[in-house]
Amino acid sequence: MEPGLLTRILQTAAFVVRLALLALLLAGMVIISAGLSPASRTLEQFRGAVLAGEVDRVDYRVDGSGDVVSLAWSQSPLSWYRVLAPIADAAEPYTAARLMADVRRAPVPPSLTSAPSGESDNNGVFPDWPFGVPGGWWIATSWVLVFLAMLSSTPRLANRWAWFWMFTVGQLGVFLYLVLEPRPLWRGPGEGLTRPRRVDGVSGCGYAFLLGFGWMLATFGIGRLVAAALG
Repeated sequence: MEPGLLTRILQTAAFVVRLALLALLLAGMVIISAGLSPASRTLEQFRGAVLAGEVDRVDYRVDGSGDVVSLAWSQSPLSWYRVLAPIADAAEPYTAARLMADVRRAPVPPSLTSAPSGESDNNGVFPDWPFGVPGGWWIATSWVLVFLAMLSSTPRLANRWAWFWMFTVGQLGVFLYLVLEPRPLWRGPGEGLTRPRRVDGVSGCGYAFLLGFGWMLATFGIGRLVAAALG
């Protein structure tokens, strides 16, 4: 095989892999965003959905007395709902014990995610969203692969420290990396480009905070669009 042909095949393969990883991560972003803007439902509607086996996942928090103070659930990856506080019915406050009893009666028990009221979900610099998609190991794997590719390469637009902050604090960095490195996607397969000066780690950290703000706006906007589309 001619060296030029082999090079073109490898460049095309790398381009296709970048597109596939970008599509997977965008799908994960949409799924996570959908859970940020759940539609309001009543406690009775939640219990009815659980008993009908329509609920896939339940996220809840309890206070020190065992009362449920936050309750959200999904009926599909993009369909999220929540009960607004106070979470109670005519009988009594909805407690963790009552929730467990309802789940045990479900024909298809949903997965449960719980945390004490007020506990933070983010325990480090790395973003939670790639690893928080229910059954989304493919999202987590994609994120890790892109992160390792960044660490093992010599990016053209910014050094590795800058990209590190944009991947973690900025969160949107993984998408920018796939679109821009080492050659913008819109230019198609080909040789990686060069740039005389790259963004350093200090500047990258500053950009990361701006990207983090952009991430919040983007996920909120996508979540609202999904909620409006699905009713």
